[in-house]
Amino acid sequence: MNKVTVVGSFMYDLVATAPRRPKTGETLIGDSFGMFLGGKGANQAIAASRAGAIVSMVGRLGNDLFGDQFLEKFSEEGINTDFVIQDTENGTGVGMPLIDASGDNSIVIIPQANMALSFENIDQAESSIADSDVLVLQCEVPMEANQRAAEIANKTDTLVILNPAPACEIPDALLSLVDIITPNESETEILTGMPTETDNQAIEAAHLLLSKGIETVILTLGSRGSFLLTKKIEKLIPAFSVEVVDTTAAGDAFCGALAASLAHGINIEKSVKIANAAGALAVTKLGAEPSLPSREEIQIIQ
Repeated sequence: MNKVTVVGSFMYDLVATAPRRPKTGETLIGDSFGMFLGGKGANQAIAASRAGAIVSMVGRLGNDLFGDQFLEKFSEEGINTDFVIQDTENGTGVGMPLIDASGDNSIVIIPQANMALSFENIDQAESSIADSDVLVLQCEVPMEANQRAAEIANKTDTLVILNPAPACEIPDALLSLVDIITPNESETEILTGMPTETDNQAIEAAHLLLSKGIETVILTLGSRGSFLLTKKIEKLIPAFSVEVVDTTAAGDAFCGALAASLAHGINIEKSVKIANAAGALAVTKLGAEPSLPSREEIQIIQ
């Protein structure tokens, strides 16, 4: 069917670039400033849509200028927003990434309306989740909302992808409903308590996650690529070599492209290769939404 539903966040990103991160108490002159649509849920929805999926978004925006801009953008991208609510009591979420000279980032987020996403909001979107091939979740909305969405998906055999970001502890009740988990290095360390600095360490951590009952573990390891682990596959899939400008939405590009590929019926190993390509392209541009590649761009780089 090629359908993906994303339950997740909206963050309006206020992005600064600087030579380095300032020290405590230091005022540092930066290089540039930009304002971009972002948030892990929104980024992954746009990424999946550009990668060729039919996408529906479930989430909450503020009833404000930022919220209106998101709805306008999603309309342009062809993403269904029937289950996006404009909150009259809470503003649209805001993210404040700082990008250093190497392209690495640190981000502060103020979730606002995202944290008001409720059990009832998810139930209103039950038909969309049930009718989808893939459900994508992250951790910028209440865990109860993710839990309810995963329960609906499990009843209808919708594949559940959890991107456990921002890094946090995930309840075992939710993990038991997840088919694929896609943590990066820092998120893996929080979930497992194990380091991931070397390939062998990453492999050990992935096996621990697999032992929790998750069918497929995909560790995104930056320039090292992605480590794919299932009961039948254990493989490090190399990254594409690109010039890094901004890593902000690399993981979101990866997850969106992965979801779209799996919804198309592509096997997991090939889907991870496609997702690696999407993630690589995303780091070559500044900002979240502008960096998310199209299906055509992904095909060219592979």
